[in-house]
Amino acid sequence: MCTTDLAQLAARDPEAATISLTINKTACRAFPNETILSCARRHDIYIPTLCEMDDIDHTPGACRICMVDIVQAGRDKHQIASACDTPVREGMNVATRTREVRDIQKLQVELLMADHLQDCATCVRHGDCELQDLAQFVGLTENRFFDRERTLAREVDTSSPALIRDMQRCVRCQRCVAVCRHHQQVDALAMEGTGLDRLVTLRHGTDQLNSTCVTCGQCVLVCPTGALGERDECERALDFICDPEITTVVQFAPAVRVAFGEEFGMPAGTNVQGHIITACKKIGVDIVLDTNFAADVVIMEEGTELLTRLKDRSRPTFTSCCPAWINFAEIHYPEILPLLSSTKSPQQVLSTIAKTYLPEIHGVKPENIRVISIMPCTAKKDEAVRPQLTMDGAPETDVVLTTREFARLLRREGIDLKDLEPSAFDDPYMSEFSGAGAIFGTTGGVMEAAVRTIYSVVNSKELDQIELEQLRGFEGVRAATVDLGGPFGEVKVAMVHGLGDTRALVEKVLAGETDFDFIEVMACPGGCVDGGGSLRSKKAYLPLAIARRDTIYNVDRKANVRQSHNNQQVKTLYRDFLEAPNSETAHTLLHTHYTDRRREMQQTVKDVWDDITMSSVVY
Repeated sequence: MCTTDLAQLAARDPEAATISLTINKTACRAFPNETILSCARRHDIYIPTLCEMDDIDHTPGACRICMVDIVQAGRDKHQIASACDTPVREGMNVATRTREVRDIQKLQVELLMADHLQDCATCVRHGDCELQDLAQFVGLTENRFFDRERTLAREVDTSSPALIRDMQRCVRCQRCVAVCRHHQQVDALAMEGTGLDRLVTLRHGTDQLNSTCVTCGQCVLVCPTGALGERDECERALDFICDPEITTVVQFAPAVRVAFGEEFGMPAGTNVQGHIITACKKIGVDIVLDTNFAADVVIMEEGTELLTRLKDRSRPTFTSCCPAWINFAEIHYPEILPLLSSTKSPQQVLSTIAKTYLPEIHGVKPENIRVISIMPCTAKKDEAVRPQLTMDGAPETDVVLTTREFARLLRREGIDLKDLEPSAFDDPYMSEFSGAGAIFGTTGGVMEAAVRTIYSVVNSKELDQIELEQLRGFEGVRAATVDLGGPFGEVKVAMVHGLGDTRALVEKVLAGETDFDFIEVMACPGGCVDGGGSLRSKKAYLPLAIARRDTIYNVDRKANVRQSHNNQQVKTLYRDFLEAPNSETAHTLLHTHYTDRRREMQQTVKDVWDDITMSSVVY
C-alpha cells in the first residue's frame, strides 16, 4: 500500500491505526504496513528525503537521507535504517535527530555532491533545488570528496530541441525513470552501470533526440535538481524583442494565465492574464496575442473535420492539439496516424495567422515578424521545429518559452509580476476568445469545446446544457455519449490524459475493442494545467492541478461568449481571410501531416534484470 493510500485511509478511519510507537518521544499511531516516514508525516514530524516522492509511490531508498535511529521494544540495540522503506512495528522507538543520525545525513549529502557539479549559481534550479535545501538542513559547509574530473566526464545531452539532460547534476534518485516508466509508460529512461558509474541513461544508448522520449517533460517536473530541464531560449527571445527592425508577437496559452502567478508567490490558480500582457509590454514586445483565440479557430477546423469523418464513417478521430501526444503516436503507434485530426495546434495556428493575416491588417512586413510563444509545455519546443510547420523555409513559431523560462526572463528584467497593474489586449483582430477556447487548458476541455460547436452546426441552435459535467474530472479515461441530432444521432466520445492511460486506450482501439467516434488526448496528467513546462513543486508531482482547473472553468463561466463559433473576431477572420472552415485556404494554412518515426522498444535479459534491481545504488 502506498503512503498516499494510507493518508486517505487515515482520513476515513482513524481506528484502523492500530500500531503504537514513539517518534522523537511523541506517541504515534500507525497503520499496518505503513512506513516510518509516512507515519511521521501524518504526525507533523519532519524527516528529510531526496529520492522519495510520495504521490508517484516512489520510495527506492537510494539516497539514504531519511535515516533514523530505531530501538525495538524489549531490545537495547540501536538500528540505523531508512524511514521511507522501513515498516513500523509495535513498540518501536524512533529518533530522527540524534547526533549519530545527523552525522550520517550530513555525510550522505556530502557523498551525493561528490560527483555533482558545484556551479549552483548558474543552475536553472538555483534557489529551488531540493539538494540545496538538504545541504542547508544538514549544515554542510564543505565538500571533502568532490571529484571534478569524474563529474565533468558525465554526460550532458543537448541533442533535443526541447530538453537538456545534464548528468553532471544527477543524484540518481530515479524519480524520472519511475514517472516515465510507470506513469507515462514511455519507458525512455533506464538505470545503467554499477556503483559510482550507475547513471540514468536513454534506452539502447541513444541520445535524447533519437530516443523513444516524447518530450512531455514530466521527468522535469519530478527531478529534484537541475539534471533535467528545458532548453533555455531566453537570449533568443531577447534578441528578437530588442531588435528595432523586428516586430515581436507574443502569444500565451490558456493554462499559462492560471499557473504563472505561482512563480511570483501568488495563490495557486490566480488568473494573471492582464499581468502577463503588462509584463510583455514592459519588456518591449510589440504585439501581444492570445492563444485562446487560436483555440477557437482550431475548434472551427477540427469540428468541421470531425463532421466530415462522421459522414464518411471514419472513426475514431483523435485530437491533435498536444505535441507530446503527436510524438507518442509517431514514435510508438504510427499505425494510428490516419486517425489523427490534421488540424494544427493552437500555438501553430496563431503563429501562422500572425505571419499571414496580421501583416495585412497591421501593415507589417511578414518577413520582419517573429512569434514568441509562452507555453506550459516542453513539447511545444519540439513542435516549433517540426519540418512540416514552416513557411517559406522559416519556422511558424520562432521561439517557445516555457512558463518557467518566462519567469526567469522577467526576473532578469527586474519585473515582479504581482507588482504590475493588469492591462487588456490591444489588438482588435486577434484578442477575443470564448469560454470554449479557455477550457482548452484542462483535460476534457478540447472535447467539450468541440461538442458545443458541432452541436450548433448540426442543429442550428445552441446546446441547452453548455457545461458537460460528464466530460470533466480527473479519471484517466472518461467516456460519454452525446446526442448530436440530425443525421448523426448519438456519438461516443472519450477523453484520456497521461500517456500510461493513453497507451492502454490506443491498444484497445487497435484491437477493435472500442467504438468511440472522437477521442481527446492530453499527454500530461491533468492536461496543460500541469504541463511539463509549468511550475515545479518540491516533493510533489501534481499538487496544483485542481486550483488551476477551477480557475479555467471560472473563466469560461464569466465569458460573454462561450462557444467558439460565436467569437466575432473568428467570424471576421473567416469572412475576410480564410473564407470558411476547411476551405482550401484554411487547409493550406491551418492543417498539417504526420510522419512514421517508429522506434522499436526491445529489452535484453540484462535490461530486465537492471530494471528489477534499479534501486541498487552504491555510494
